[in-house]
Formats: sequence, structure tokens, C-alpha cells
Amino acid sequence: MVRVSVKDLWMSFDEVVALKGVSLDIQDGELITFLGPSGCGKTTFLRIIAGLYRPTRGEVFFDEKRVTDMPPWERNVGLVFQDYALWPHITVYENIIYGLKLRKIKKEEIDKQVKRVASILRIEELLNRYPYQLSGGQQQRVALARAIIINPSVLLLDEPLSNLDAKIRMNVRTEIRKLQKNLKITSIYVTHDQEEALVLSDRIAIMNMGVVEQVGTPVELYYRPKNMFVADFMGQINMLPGKVKSVDYEKKVLRISTGVGEASVDLASGFKEDDEVYVVFRPENVEISRSTPAEKHGIIFNGVVDEIQFLGNLARLSIIVDNTLIKAEIHNPVSRSIFTVGEQVYLKVDAQHIRLLAK
Repeated sequence: MVRVSVKDLWMSFDEVVALKGVSLDIQDGELITFLGPSGCGKTTFLRIIAGLYRPTRGEVFFDEKRVTDMPPWERNVGLVFQDYALWPHITVYENIIYGLKLRKIKKEEIDKQVKRVASILRIEELLNRYPYQLSGGQQQRVALARAIIINPSVLLLDEPLSNLDAKIRMNVRTEIRKLQKNLKITSIYVTHDQEEALVLSDRIAIMNMGVVEQVGTPVELYYRPKNMFVADFMGQINMLPGKVKSVDYEKKVLRISTGVGEASVDLASGFKEDDEVYVVFRPENVEISRSTPAEKHGIIFNGVVDEIQFLGNLARLSIIVDNTLIKAEIHNPVSRSIFTVGEQVYLKVDAQHIRLLAK
């Protein structure tokens, strides 16, 4: 296993600055996902780690070894591309052993390694086929086999599931996670898919315009985002602009005035009276009822159901509250009361589910 460290990493393409001073330590055996919108710098970062790009400024280390100027073939990295990059004119077996042949490994050892990885990825029956004879999921497993057969120090995956349909994508990401954990390979995964990142990662690095906004576990980033970009990118949110109305240090309570009512929340460090803030909460934490809920620490308001989307295991509701759209989710809706468009409802969010972020 290898620890990957980058220090003050910058990358420019003419006038475009793709990375702006990224510094980060990736632990031995960790799977870290770089998550962000298109053009945020995540693939550029991956290619610098692979040795395909040399950074404009900054350093890359594998353990204590500086690899900034080292070519890709000397770094011992396995790389899985979005389009799989399989040679169409040779068999699966020949695609998998390509890296071992370049290393001039003996045939007996090659056969032994192919048998090992084919068993791990359950592709034994595919070895004599050609890539065009495989499904997307099968091609992805072959690409993974080619990457891990060289026993890489670091496994790099660039949007590897984006070409698969939803159901296959769910199955393959489970396989990737099990494979990474079993082999204990330090892995860097790039995606723009929030659900994929949440399911796969030990930690997630949220990127925006060449900068790492926040690094943390999936739970930390989902429930404790440090700014509005992270909160908005990690799933659905409701965001109410507000102002700190009063601070009660004895009861450790902040009162926030918003356009839809007053929120009472736990005292948060760094906020004082008259501060401009955002009151942020997730749709799944909005409780919906037909009667006025009991007063509780948090926020209560009423509105009218504007739209209902039934998604099987959950229903997503859009509720208009004083010209403000509030999103709510009802899980297992069939077993619960079904609301209708145009119906007046009451909404409640407990204080424990509210996060304040500075404007």
C-alpha cells in the first residue's frame, strides 16, 4: 500500500487555471473520491497523479518518494478510463496481460496472474472473447482486471461507470468497492455522481473551480457541509436566507428570522446578532402533516402542495410557502397518508436537522 501526498499543486492550460494550490494526503489503502461538476479540475488532478500531466507547480509523493517528474510507466499505477480503452482487435486475455508483457513477465507467471484476477472479477469465461462481444458491465470488469493485474501501488479510476445503465452501474460499483477493500489498494476515484461517491468512498474531496472545498467522510460532508457549494452539491437541500434575530447564550439558542417564519436553532459558534445566514435542511428531514404540529425547537410553517413525484420507495413533494419552494420527501409513501396537489399542509423541521451557513 502507498500513501499519496500532493503539496501546493497548480495546473494551467494557457489562460485556464485548472488546479489552484491543492494540498492533500491520501492514506494507505484508502478509497478517496474527487467529486465535482464538469471542469472543476478533478480529472486534471487524476492525470497528474498518473504522470500523464506534469503540474505547473507543486509536488507529488508516493510515500516519501517524489514522483512529480517520473513518467507513468515508472509509477506503477493502474488506470481505468471512462471509455474502458480496450484494444478491439485482440482478445480479453490479451487485453488483460498487456501491462505484464511490457514488463517482460514470464508466460507461466502471466497465466497464473490472469487466473487470479479473472477469478476475482468472475470473467473466466470471457477470456477468449473480443471486446465487441461483451456487455458494458463485462467490458468494465475487463478494464479493472487489466488495471489490477500489475499489482499497482495506486489505482486510478476516471468516471469508470458513466457509460453503464443505472442497474448495471449499481452492481459494478459494489464490485469495485469489494475489490478495493479486499486488495487494499490505495485508490483515487473521479466522478460527478453524488450517490456513487457516497456509496464508494472512505473520504470524499469536493472540488470547485480548481479548489478542494472540503474533504471528509460521506457522513461528514452530507450532514456537516462547511459552505453552500458543498451543501448544494451533496444531494437535495432547502435553503432559506435569514438573519440572526437574537442570541440566547444561557439557553444556547439562536433565533433566525426568515421569509417563511422564525427558526429556533442550537447556538452555533461564529454567529452573532444581525449576521446574514442561510438556514439549510434536507428534504428527508421535513415532517409533513395535515394538522398543526406541536411547538418544538426548530422551524414550523404551512404551505400548499404544488407537485408530487412518486418514485416507488419515496415520494418527492414541492410545497409553496409564501412564494418559497420547499422540498420534502416521504419514504415508503404507500404505507403512509398520501397528500394531493393543492392541499394545505404543515411542515416542521427539528433543530437537530438544521445547519446554519454564512452568506
